[in-house]
Amino acid sequence: MIDIIDNFLSPEDNQYVWFYCLNSSYTYGEVDAPDKNPTGMMCQVPESERFYEIFAEATQKIVPNLRLVRIYINCFAPTENPWFHVDSIYENAKTFIYYPACSDDIDNCGTTQFYIDDYIHGVIPKTNRMIYFDSSIIHRATSFRDGHRFTVALKYEPLD
Repeated sequence: MIDIIDNFLSPEDNQYVWFYCLNSSYTYGEVDAPDKNPTGMMCQVPESERFYEIFAEATQKIVPNLRLVRIYINCFAPTENPWFHVDSIYENAKTFIYYPACSDDIDNCGTTQFYIDDYIHGVIPKTNRMIYFDSSIIHRATSFRDGHRFTVALKYEPLD
């Protein structure tokens, strides 16, 4: 239901992604649902960027029958409280979330939480970890206690 791949990128690509995240321009808030206020900051990644190519190439082989519709970076400040949401209503759509750099301190928080069968399950952020899941699963980010939390999000939908 939720797949995890550790050491997803080469160390060099991971470092490139981390610096890209740190040096990008962000706009306020991603709106996860029409009735919710925006949270965090977001940077849309253009298809022309090497960053985009790295992730498109690495993920397309995992979901070859889907099309990549968007790659962006989320940035949450400490103690922000994002909303639970779904990413897509399309059947078989997939979401990928990549953690470029994270603390090894479990008390720093930063999990991605999934609401499944009346339980909340959390995936611990780990540097160079990629998770992917059905986009209809209710989920949310949690912020780090200290420092900003950066994640790369990729959205795949069924081919037309």
